[in-house]
Amino acid sequence: METVSFRAMHRLLRTTAAINAAIFGSVIFGSAGIDVSGAQAQSNVSQNGNVLPAVTVDAPVSQKKRGSAASTQPTRSSRGAAIRRGSAVVVQAQGPQTAGRATGTTIGYVTTNSSAGTKTNTPLIETPQSISVVTRKELEDRNVQTLKDAINYTPGVTTTAFGYDPRFDSFYIRGFDVTYTGIYRDGLRQGGGNFAIPKIEPYGVESASILRGPASGLYGLGSPGGIVDVTTKRPTSTPFGEVQLQTGNYDRYQGSFDIGGPVPGSDQFSYRLTGLLRDAKSWLPGNDDNRAYIAPALTWKPNIDTSLTILGEYQTSRTAADVSFFRTPTGQLTNIYSNDTAFSAMDQKQYRIGYAFEHSVNDVWTVRQNFRFYQVDTDARYTQIDSVDYSTNLASRSAWRILDSFNTATLDNQAEAKFMLGSVKNTVLVGVDYTHSYYNDKIGFGSAPDLNLLTRNYGAQAIATPDFSIFNKQTLDEVGIYAQEQAKIGGFILTLNGHQSWVSQRSTSGLDGTPSLQKAAAFTGRAGLSYLFDNGVAPYVSYATAFSPQVGFDAAGSPFKPTTGEQTEAGIKYQMPNLPVLLTAAVFDIKQDNVLRTDPNDRAFQAATGQVESKGVELEAKLSLKQGFDLTAAYTHLNVVITQGNPDTTGNQFSGIPRNSFATFGKYTFQSSSPFEGLGVGLGARYIGASFGDDQNTFENSALTLVDAMVDYDVGKFDRRFSGAYLRVNARNLFDKHYQACQSGFCYAGERRQVIGSLSYRW
Repeated sequence: METVSFRAMHRLLRTTAAINAAIFGSVIFGSAGIDVSGAQAQSNVSQNGNVLPAVTVDAPVSQKKRGSAASTQPTRSSRGAAIRRGSAVVVQAQGPQTAGRATGTTIGYVTTNSSAGTKTNTPLIETPQSISVVTRKELEDRNVQTLKDAINYTPGVTTTAFGYDPRFDSFYIRGFDVTYTGIYRDGLRQGGGNFAIPKIEPYGVESASILRGPASGLYGLGSPGGIVDVTTKRPTSTPFGEVQLQTGNYDRYQGSFDIGGPVPGSDQFSYRLTGLLRDAKSWLPGNDDNRAYIAPALTWKPNIDTSLTILGEYQTSRTAADVSFFRTPTGQLTNIYSNDTAFSAMDQKQYRIGYAFEHSVNDVWTVRQNFRFYQVDTDARYTQIDSVDYSTNLASRSAWRILDSFNTATLDNQAEAKFMLGSVKNTVLVGVDYTHSYYNDKIGFGSAPDLNLLTRNYGAQAIATPDFSIFNKQTLDEVGIYAQEQAKIGGFILTLNGHQSWVSQRSTSGLDGTPSLQKAAAFTGRAGLSYLFDNGVAPYVSYATAFSPQVGFDAAGSPFKPTTGEQTEAGIKYQMPNLPVLLTAAVFDIKQDNVLRTDPNDRAFQAATGQVESKGVELEAKLSLKQGFDLTAAYTHLNVVITQGNPDTTGNQFSGIPRNSFATFGKYTFQSSSPFEGLGVGLGARYIGASFGDDQNTFENSALTLVDAMVDYDVGKFDRRFSGAYLRVNARNLFDKHYQACQSGFCYAGERRQVIGSLSYRW
């Protein structure tokens, strides 16, 4: 397996440092008269508000007192908490925004702010584009196990197109695949290639923001469908801890912990350490769902204006490498499993290291820098059924091995200015970003012994590992500059941004292949106008464009063409004043060119051809009431059509995307006035409408409804001696609905019922 060397990584770090010094440091730090060498070693701390104020539409900007760490940094305090030093009371002001995180108010399932749509700390109702945030409480209540689980109650998102597939976080937003181009972590794009796709462990996530529609005007390369940006758990200024044990069906056993707080004896450092270990099977025959995860984080905050947060991760996992079942020519999914326990495993290792830096220069300027290095190594071995002869009851099979490596270094420099220009309140953001990624793909395939359909002799025959015969390598470098203006005058909010990208992509096919070089440049952007009424109603309109190269090769060994897209959107948002209630509605029209689809001449490959248009309506409601009731609800209508393509698909519906979907999850926790105080019950329903199973529209996936449920109990309400102990049971697909999901003619079995019991202790 080919991995990046320490020398190569050192070169990447030197390159990013050079870009920062030449472009970012001299322009921002130099002009402000700041010591660049000192600033380079600083970043930002997240603020973890456990006790939250009432929701506000637009909180006033407080003036921050500046000084050295020795004179102004409180010892141990949460945001807004007062600490008595001798005879004086010191109030800790809210610190600078964590890069990639917003510092608004979060109550239950409702949050007021997100940085995903603007890269600045912006109220959701002021962002002229559809955006949803899944909070930590919602993640915990539903006990999500994958990123797909985290977002499957969000409008515009399709997570069922590939059925049950623990290998990847694969899903669609507004009908467009975002697996390789639309998943971000802490504001930085993850990327991936073939089987080497980073897996996100939800236990290490604080929240997930879903921005629907093009985001290239700020992020550069990306899907026109949108992005999902997950925020990693960060150190806090308040000591805390949690240990958790889980067990469930399919021999599932899991332990996890999450601890953090100030470093003992230090006023400037805080830490967090999150870990998980799982040993489990899945309902697929003879396959594991194992994982080991450890994520350390350290924040240095020398004063109230400056912070540096270092984020790390190491994760290993083992799942099935093939989850498919044999499908008849009429599209009927059989119970004949393609894989074989004698040759079935997908082993993946991944690690990341990075930092988030922020410094408030003065009352106008704030500078940030995010950096991350990510590497993923995957070794997949599996069999697949190629044909079935029912006269002999034998299935002809082939054996495959895929060895993939993907690494990427990403740097994002930002400078933000807030100032008044006459009666116009301005927030200006300028930035420079850089991404370098390397992808190495080796594929081998050969014959495998036939499967006897009568005896189902899985695991009874030796299967030889095939030699590699396909070798692909690809390197991508992208440099971008971007700018954004958010101007407020009266109730009007004008948002304009633009991003100029320069991309160089070098591809090699075969052991001795001659490298081919592709270069592309594109300008993308967004223009949006909102009007914020005093009662919390905010209508808006926007136009945005997208651009992204695509990692991989077609059947001829040529790299894919870049994909481009554009969107028009109009909507209305309503945030109830002083109550955590948020309602949104949007209509949109997206066109995308060079969409990756299965090659009709060689179904083992994809081709970048044609055009797809997506039109739709999205509705969402989120609320959290003091009476102990939390609710999220979403409705989506999508009409995704192949407007240009092959003769047998042009004008047809895009396969695998339901035309209508509805999802709602609510939880009620009994309050102190009830004899059931501390007991919580939750129920969710996901309606997935009918969709076509192939782009030729020859057969359909039937509509279905899946039910989820949960019950939890705060044991400390029963006996104070057990304060901090919690019990929870979650059931997904409660009634064990059997279903299949087909997309591009390939069919997958849906996830079966999963029941997980949890015992947690928090302090």
